[in-house]
Amino acid sequence: MTQEEDTFISHLVELRDRLLKAIVAVVAVFVVLCLYPGSSAIYDVLAQPMLVALPAGTRMIATGVITPFMVPIKVTLLASFVVALPVVLYQAWAFVAPGLYQHEKRLALPLIVTSTLLFLLGMAFCYFIVFRSVFHFIATFAPQSITPAPDIEAYLSFVMTMFLAFGLTFEVPVAVILLVRTGVVPIEKLTGARGYVVVGAFIVAAVVTPPDVVSQFMLAIPLCLLFELGVLAARMMKKKRESSGTSIEKV
Repeated sequence: MTQEEDTFISHLVELRDRLLKAIVAVVAVFVVLCLYPGSSAIYDVLAQPMLVALPAGTRMIATGVITPFMVPIKVTLLASFVVALPVVLYQAWAFVAPGLYQHEKRLALPLIVTSTLLFLLGMAFCYFIVFRSVFHFIATFAPQSITPAPDIEAYLSFVMTMFLAFGLTFEVPVAVILLVRTGVVPIEKLTGARGYVVVGAFIVAAVVTPPDVVSQFMLAIPLCLLFELGVLAARMMKKKRESSGTSIEKV
C-alpha cells in the first residue's frame, strides 16, 4: 500500500469516527427528548402558531394511519438535530481543522459559530414572528362556509420548508463576507449590484413562501437587510486588515 493510499484510508476512518460521534449525539438527544417532554409535547409546541390562528375549538387532523405516530417522531428528530448541532459542527471542525492553515482556522471557526447562530436565529424569527402573522393573515381570508383543519403531515412539510428558507436567508451576511474575504467579488461590485439583490430577494421569496404578500415581504426584506449587514461587516473587516498592512488577497 502506497503512502497516498494509506493517508486516504486514514482520512476515511477518521471521517467515519466523526460521523458516528455526531450520530450518537443526535440519537442520545432524541432518546432524552422522547422520554421528556415527549414527542407529542414537542409537536404541540411546533403546532402552536397554527392552533392559535384556527377557530376556537378546531384541531389539526391526521389522514394517514401511522401519521399521528410518525409526524411527532420526525419533529422530535429535527429538534434533536438542532439541540445536538454544536456537537455535529465540532466533529466537522475537528475533521477539517488539521488541513487548514493558521489564518484559515482563525477565519473558519468564527464563521462556523456565526453561521450556526444565524441559522437558529432565522428559525426563531420564522417561528415567533412569521408563522403567527402568516397563519393569521391566511385565516382571515378563509370563507365562513368552511372550517380550516390542516393535516399535520402537510403542516410539518410546510414548517420544514419555511425553517430552511429563513435559516438560509439569515446566512446571507456570512456568504457576503466569504465572497469578499476570498476575493471572489469585490465590495464595490456587491454594492453596485444592490438593485439586482433586491429583485432577486423578492423572486426567491415568491418561490419558497406561500402565495401571500405577508410571508413574501417577511422573507424578502430581512434578506435585503442582511445583505447590507454583510456588506457593512465585510467593509469593516477590509479596513481593519488594510490598517494592519495586510491585504485581503494575501490572506
